[in-house]
Amino acid sequence: MKKHERNSVNIFPTLSSPALDDWYAGLPHRVHYMGVVNVTPDSFSDGGRFLSPDRAYDHAMRLVEEGADLLDIGGESTRPGADAVSADEEMSRTVPLIERLHRATPLPLSIDTYKSEVAEAALRAGASVINDISGTSFDPQMLSVAASHRAVLVLMHIQGTPKTMQ
Repeated sequence: MKKHERNSVNIFPTLSSPALDDWYAGLPHRVHYMGVVNVTPDSFSDGGRFLSPDRAYDHAMRLVEEGADLLDIGGESTRPGADAVSADEEMSRTVPLIERLHRATPLPLSIDTYKSEVAEAALRAGASVINDISGTSFDPQMLSVAASHRAVLVLMHIQGTPKTMQ
């Protein structure tokens, strides 16, 4: 059996989705690893090393080889003091990468965004998880986008905005 081919038992039956069934299998039984791919010029974790589409893709595939269970793709830095970027800029950074990764790996793909427009485009491109640092407080449409796609929604917490949080 290959690393990412597992017997599937969906422990969240109301969230049944073929793309996520393998990911759900065994969640309570082991730690799962999220590989982070920040496609930004000012990432807090990598300093912008993966802004180029090919470098971002190579990094993501390296994370897959190293055992990541899902990949989280972000196109806007949320480090303290970061400036916001437009939805169009964020989509131009993330959507082509998500499309490419969706064809290359069976792993679930997550979009790290607080903008429903970006989430919608990412879900259409092959993502199945939304990772929202604002807990949907920055964009109330996020809940309906997640629901309409039956996407998993990860709700985070933030005080202020990335520009003002610290």
